[in-house]
Amino acid sequence: MKTLWRWTRRSLLALVLLLIAYQLWLLGHVLWWKWEPPAETSFMSLRRDELVVRKPDAELHYRWVPYERISVHLKRAVIAAEDDKFVDHEGFDWEGIQKAIEKNQRKGKAVAGGSTISQQLAKNLFLSPARSYLRKVEEAIITVMIENLWDKRRILEVYLNVVEWGDGIFGCEAAAQRYYRVSAAQLTPAQAARLAVMLPNPRKYEKTYGPRLAAHAVRIQGRMQYSEVP
Repeated sequence: MKTLWRWTRRSLLALVLLLIAYQLWLLGHVLWWKWEPPAETSFMSLRRDELVVRKPDAELHYRWVPYERISVHLKRAVIAAEDDKFVDHEGFDWEGIQKAIEKNQRKGKAVAGGSTISQQLAKNLFLSPARSYLRKVEEAIITVMIENLWDKRRILEVYLNVVEWGDGIFGCEAAAQRYYRVSAAQLTPAQAARLAVMLPNPRKYEKTYGPRLAAHAVRIQGRMQYSEVP
Protein backbone atom coordinates (compact mmCIF):
# COMPACT_ATOMS: atom_id res chain seq x y z
CA MET A 1 0.00 0.00 0.00
CA LYS A 2 2.84 2.38 0.90
CA THR A 3 4.54 1.60 -2.40
CA LEU A 4 1.35 2.37 -4.33
CA TRP A 5 0.91 5.67 -2.48
CA ARG A 6 4.55 6.60 -3.14
CA TRP A 7 4.21 5.95 -6.87
CA THR A 8 0.93 7.88 -6.93
CA ARG A 9 2.58 10.91 -5.35
CA ARG A 10 5.51 10.69 -7.74
CA SER A 11 3.16 10.47 -10.71
CA LEU A 12 1.16 13.47 -9.53
CA LEU A 13 4.36 15.44 -8.97
CA ALA A 14 5.61 14.52 -12.45
CA LEU A 15 2.29 15.63 -13.93
CA VAL A 16 2.42 18.97 -12.09
CA LEU A 17 6.00 19.56 -13.23
CA LEU A 18 5.01 18.71 -16.80
CA LEU A 19 2.12 21.18 -16.67
CA ILE A 20 4.40 23.89 -15.28
CA ALA A 21 6.97 23.21 -18.01
CA TYR A 22 4.27 23.51 -20.66
CA GLN A 23 3.05 26.82 -19.27
CA LEU A 24 6.64 28.10 -19.26
CA TRP A 25 7.00 26.97 -22.89
CA LEU A 26 3.86 28.94 -23.75
CA LEU A 27 5.10 31.96 -21.82
CA GLY A 28 8.41 31.85 -23.68
CA HIS A 29 6.62 31.96 -27.04
CA VAL A 30 4.35 34.78 -25.91
CA LEU A 31 7.42 36.79 -24.84
CA TRP A 32 9.25 36.09 -28.12
CA TRP A 33 6.23 36.99 -30.24
CA LYS A 34 5.90 40.30 -28.44
CA TRP A 35 8.58 41.51 -30.87
CA GLU A 36 8.93 38.81 -33.54
CA PRO A 37 6.28 37.65 -36.07
CA PRO A 38 5.12 34.05 -35.56
CA ALA A 39 6.58 31.82 -38.27
CA GLU A 40 3.68 29.41 -37.85
CA THR A 41 0.69 28.98 -35.54
CA SER A 42 -1.11 25.90 -34.30
CA PHE A 43 -3.99 26.56 -36.69
CA MET A 44 -1.59 26.91 -39.61
CA SER A 45 0.04 23.58 -38.79
CA LEU A 46 -3.33 21.83 -38.55
CA ARG A 47 -4.62 23.28 -41.80
CA ARG A 48 -1.42 22.50 -43.67
CA ASP A 49 -1.65 18.87 -42.59
CA GLU A 50 -5.25 18.75 -43.82
CA LEU A 51 -4.34 20.32 -47.15
CA VAL A 52 -1.42 17.96 -47.75
CA VAL A 53 -3.77 14.99 -47.45
CA ARG A 54 -5.74 16.34 -50.42
CA LYS A 55 -2.79 17.77 -52.30
CA PRO A 56 0.76 16.72 -51.32
CA ASP A 57 2.41 19.89 -52.65
CA ALA A 58 -0.14 22.27 -51.06
CA GLU A 59 1.19 25.38 -49.34
CA LEU A 60 -0.31 27.94 -47.00
CA HIS A 61 -0.63 31.55 -48.07
CA TYR A 62 0.76 33.70 -45.25
CA ARG A 63 2.70 36.93 -45.40
CA TRP A 64 3.33 39.16 -42.39
CA VAL A 65 2.77 42.91 -42.73
CA PRO A 66 3.42 45.49 -39.98
CA TYR A 67 0.56 47.27 -38.23
CA GLU A 68 1.00 50.53 -40.13
CA ARG A 69 0.59 48.70 -43.46
CA ILE A 70 -2.84 47.35 -42.55
CA SER A 71 -5.84 49.41 -43.61
CA VAL A 72 -7.47 51.24 -40.70
CA HIS A 73 -10.78 50.20 -42.28
CA LEU A 74 -9.95 46.55 -41.66
CA LYS A 75 -8.92 47.27 -38.06
CA ARG A 76 -12.21 49.05 -37.45
CA ALA A 77 -14.24 46.40 -39.27
CA VAL A 78 -12.75 43.48 -37.34
CA ILE A 79 -13.24 45.22 -34.00
CA ALA A 80 -16.84 46.09 -34.93
CA ALA A 81 -17.58 42.53 -36.04
CA GLU A 82 -15.62 40.52 -33.50
CA ASP A 83 -15.02 42.51 -30.32
CA ASP A 84 -16.36 46.06 -30.02
CA LYS A 85 -15.00 46.41 -26.45
CA PHE A 86 -11.50 45.34 -27.50
CA VAL A 87 -9.59 48.40 -26.28
CA ASP A 88 -11.40 48.49 -22.93
CA HIS A 89 -11.48 44.91 -21.65
CA GLU A 90 -8.59 42.96 -20.16
CA GLY A 91 -9.01 39.90 -22.34
CA PHE A 92 -12.53 38.81 -21.47
CA ASP A 93 -15.89 40.38 -22.25
CA TRP A 94 -17.93 39.04 -19.34
CA GLU A 95 -21.14 40.66 -20.54
CA GLY A 96 -20.64 39.16 -24.00
CA ILE A 97 -19.95 35.73 -22.49
CA GLN A 98 -23.17 35.91 -20.46
CA LYS A 99 -25.18 36.88 -23.55
CA ALA A 100 -23.62 34.01 -25.51
CA ILE A 101 -24.55 31.53 -22.76
CA GLU A 102 -28.14 32.78 -22.74
CA LYS A 103 -28.36 32.60 -26.53
CA ASN A 104 -26.97 29.07 -26.57
CA GLN A 105 -29.49 28.02 -23.91
CA ARG A 106 -32.37 29.44 -25.95
CA LYS A 107 -31.19 27.66 -29.10
CA GLY A 108 -30.36 24.44 -27.30
CA LYS A 109 -26.91 24.29 -28.87
CA ALA A 110 -23.67 26.28 -29.15
CA VAL A 111 -24.37 29.06 -31.65
CA ALA A 112 -22.44 31.89 -29.98
CA GLY A 113 -19.08 31.96 -28.23
CA GLY A 114 -18.56 35.41 -26.77
CA SER A 115 -14.80 35.15 -27.32
CA THR A 116 -12.74 38.32 -27.55
CA ILE A 117 -10.03 38.98 -30.12
CA SER A 118 -7.46 38.18 -27.42
CA GLN A 119 -9.07 34.79 -26.72
CA GLN A 120 -9.32 33.99 -30.41
CA LEU A 121 -5.67 34.89 -30.86
CA ALA A 122 -4.65 32.60 -27.98
CA LYS A 123 -6.56 29.74 -29.60
CA ASN A 124 -5.11 30.39 -33.06
CA LEU A 125 -1.53 30.62 -31.83
CA PHE A 126 -1.39 27.56 -29.60
CA LEU A 127 -4.54 25.44 -29.58
CA SER A 128 -7.03 23.79 -31.94
CA PRO A 129 -10.62 24.40 -33.11
CA ALA A 130 -11.82 21.42 -31.03
CA ARG A 131 -14.14 22.43 -28.20
CA SER A 132 -13.57 21.19 -24.65
CA TYR A 133 -13.48 22.58 -21.11
CA LEU A 134 -9.75 21.84 -20.89
CA ARG A 135 -9.09 23.84 -24.05
CA LYS A 136 -11.13 26.77 -22.72
CA VAL A 137 -9.09 26.76 -19.50
CA GLU A 138 -5.82 26.76 -21.44
CA GLU A 139 -7.18 29.47 -23.73
CA ALA A 140 -7.95 31.62 -20.68
CA ILE A 141 -4.44 31.15 -19.26
CA ILE A 142 -2.81 32.14 -22.57
CA THR A 143 -5.16 35.10 -22.91
CA VAL A 144 -4.03 36.40 -19.51
CA MET A 145 -0.39 36.03 -20.62
CA ILE A 146 -1.01 37.93 -23.85
CA GLU A 147 -3.01 40.72 -22.24
CA ASN A 148 -0.38 41.27 -19.54
CA LEU A 149 2.68 41.11 -21.79
CA TRP A 150 1.48 42.78 -25.01
CA ASP A 151 -0.29 46.06 -25.63
CA LYS A 152 -3.54 46.22 -27.58
CA ARG A 153 -1.79 47.39 -30.74
CA ARG A 154 0.42 44.30 -30.77
CA ILE A 155 -2.52 41.99 -30.03
CA LEU A 156 -4.48 43.39 -32.98
CA GLU A 157 -1.41 43.37 -35.24
CA VAL A 158 -0.67 39.70 -34.59
CA TYR A 159 -4.34 38.71 -34.81
CA LEU A 160 -4.86 40.36 -38.19
CA ASN A 161 -1.69 38.73 -39.49
CA VAL A 162 -2.32 35.14 -38.40
CA VAL A 163 -6.09 34.63 -38.35
CA GLU A 164 -7.56 32.17 -40.86
CA TRP A 165 -9.36 33.79 -43.82
CA GLY A 166 -10.05 30.86 -46.12
CA ASP A 167 -8.75 27.46 -47.13
CA GLY A 168 -4.99 27.78 -46.61
CA ILE A 169 -5.24 31.58 -46.33
CA PHE A 170 -3.84 33.20 -43.21
CA GLY A 171 -3.59 36.87 -42.35
CA CYS A 172 -4.92 40.05 -43.87
CA GLU A 173 -2.29 40.41 -46.58
CA ALA A 174 -3.00 36.96 -48.05
CA ALA A 175 -6.75 37.59 -47.72
CA ALA A 176 -6.61 40.99 -49.43
CA GLN A 177 -4.58 39.53 -52.30
CA ARG A 178 -6.82 36.44 -52.58
CA TYR A 179 -10.19 38.19 -52.61
CA TYR A 180 -9.46 41.66 -54.00
CA ARG A 181 -6.00 41.55 -55.63
CA VAL A 182 -4.82 44.47 -53.48
CA SER A 183 -2.54 44.80 -50.47
CA ALA A 184 -3.92 44.91 -46.93
CA ALA A 185 -3.10 48.62 -46.84
CA GLN A 186 -5.40 49.34 -49.80
CA LEU A 187 -8.60 47.71 -48.53
CA THR A 188 -11.68 49.93 -48.78
CA PRO A 189 -14.35 50.15 -46.04
CA ALA A 190 -16.68 47.83 -48.00
CA GLN A 191 -13.94 45.28 -48.67
CA ALA A 192 -12.82 45.41 -45.03
CA ALA A 193 -16.36 44.80 -43.79
CA ARG A 194 -16.81 41.82 -46.11
CA LEU A 195 -13.55 40.28 -44.87
CA ALA A 196 -14.47 40.90 -41.23
CA VAL A 197 -17.79 39.03 -41.40
CA MET A 198 -16.05 35.97 -42.83
CA LEU A 199 -14.00 35.38 -39.69
CA PRO A 200 -16.43 33.16 -37.74
CA ASN A 201 -16.28 30.51 -40.49
CA PRO A 202 -13.86 31.62 -43.22
CA ARG A 203 -13.59 28.33 -45.12
CA LYS A 204 -17.38 28.11 -45.40
CA TYR A 205 -17.93 31.76 -46.34
CA GLU A 206 -15.12 31.62 -48.89
CA LYS A 207 -17.39 29.32 -50.91
CA THR A 208 -20.87 30.57 -49.93
CA TYR A 209 -21.00 34.32 -49.42
CA GLY A 210 -24.79 34.69 -49.47
CA PRO A 211 -27.26 37.59 -49.04
CA ARG A 212 -27.41 37.25 -45.24
CA LEU A 213 -23.66 37.62 -44.92
CA ALA A 214 -23.66 40.52 -47.38
CA ALA A 215 -26.33 42.25 -45.30
CA HIS A 216 -24.27 41.68 -42.17
CA ALA A 217 -21.27 43.26 -43.90
CA VAL A 218 -23.37 46.35 -44.63
CA ARG A 219 -24.31 46.57 -40.95
CA ILE A 220 -20.68 46.23 -39.90
CA GLN A 221 -19.63 48.93 -42.34
CA GLY A 222 -22.20 51.23 -40.74
CA ARG A 223 -20.74 50.56 -37.27
CA MET A 224 -17.06 50.83 -38.20
CA GLN A 225 -16.90 54.56 -37.60
CA TYR A 226 -17.56 53.94 -33.90
CA SER A 227 -14.78 51.36 -33.50
CA GLU A 228 -11.88 52.50 -31.33
CA VAL A 229 -8.57 51.36 -32.80
CA PRO A 230 -5.35 51.07 -30.75
